[in-house]
Amino acid sequence: MGRWICCLCSRVADSLMLLLVLALGCNPSTAATASPSVPHGKPSYSFGRTFLGLDKCNACIGTSICKKFFKEEIRFDTWLSSHLKLPPSSLLSYSGNYTDDAKSWRLVDITRLTSKYQHDRADKRICTSLLKTKTCSLERALRRTQRFQKWLRAKRLTPDLVQGLPSPLLRCPSQRLLDRIVRRYAEVPDAGSIYMDHLTDRDKLRLLYTLAVNSHPILLQIFPDVEGWPFPRYLGSCGRLVVSASTRPLRDFFGAAPEVAADLALQLLAVLRSMGTNDLNYFFYFTHVDAGTFGVFSNGHLFIRDASTLGIIDKEEGSQLTDGQQEYKDIFSCLTVDCQSAFVSCDSIREKHSLVMVCQELLPKLLTGKFLPPVQEKIDTFLQRCARGLGHDRGANEAIAELAEILKPLRSCDSRFAYRYPDCRYSDKY
Repeated sequence: MGRWICCLCSRVADSLMLLLVLALGCNPSTAATASPSVPHGKPSYSFGRTFLGLDKCNACIGTSICKKFFKEEIRFDTWLSSHLKLPPSSLLSYSGNYTDDAKSWRLVDITRLTSKYQHDRADKRICTSLLKTKTCSLERALRRTQRFQKWLRAKRLTPDLVQGLPSPLLRCPSQRLLDRIVRRYAEVPDAGSIYMDHLTDRDKLRLLYTLAVNSHPILLQIFPDVEGWPFPRYLGSCGRLVVSASTRPLRDFFGAAPEVAADLALQLLAVLRSMGTNDLNYFFYFTHVDAGTFGVFSNGHLFIRDASTLGIIDKEEGSQLTDGQQEYKDIFSCLTVDCQSAFVSCDSIREKHSLVMVCQELLPKLLTGKFLPPVQEKIDTFLQRCARGLGHDRGANEAIAELAEILKPLRSCDSRFAYRYPDCRYSDKY
């Protein structure tokens, strides 16, 4: 009896196995391990070292956020489509999504410090000018330069080590500013020291390369938004890509409603005022502004979106470079700009410099034709006077205060301005 039951059970099991094999369209050996409840595998995304610029390291910005890319915790917007393809590598910036918990996502900007064409051109310039070849190891070539050899021996970042670099940030450097760069350089573990002992040779090359190509990420690191500076948050770098908090460029708001335009103009004036007067006694000035220089967060708060054209003068220490030192040129002076470009003299910068630029390039596009005649006439008259240089008897702060008084009654207090709502209902400040 027992043998009959065992035989029956065996036949039933064989029949069930045969049905499973037929259903799966496979052989018995695979059916024995197959499980219909196993989910399909996630598609795997391959960046390639070239897309990120990792093939150029250590002539790159850094690697602090690479893990986020490879763990798919940073995704380009195209990844959310059905095609799941990376965007073209020729673009200068990309919109992306960032997460810390794989559940909530926030928008980020993923940018290159310069276009891929300019990067490739600069890479070729390094090889042809230093090694007389069309292709080479960029790191090996740059390591041989006199400037980098001085960096390797240096214990502290001093003005002579950055002389001739094209970044406006370093046109008029003070020792205090350079110490701040080393102490807050976010691509290395925080040592809180003004000395470069905690920087490896690789770290020094990455810092020098970033300063030579575009100082935007360095400014975001040394003047962070959490301390009240008007910059988007720096999240990290991978190869030649920088990741920061997302903002919409100011050009998107040129057609905004009058109350929105008035609010953004007032914020713009407040940023300019803070650039000239702040607790650290640094004077920030622009060498160029355009419709992408400023950006607006989703809560309506205006920030400096592109800091690459910002220069800094230390009002406490002053510049520690002479004009002769500023004119020093080498390969690091020519990675992204023409080697013949003349440097701006530190003594030629005035406090109203940035305000006049903004009056010429941005405020007319934001404010013209938005308000009723009496108010609009006041605004237009001010902008015309400002664009001509304000005259010799007017300072930047007085001019900013004059335009602010015209604009303040024109803004509204509602949920569109989340960065100051509902505070504006209970404060005379607004």
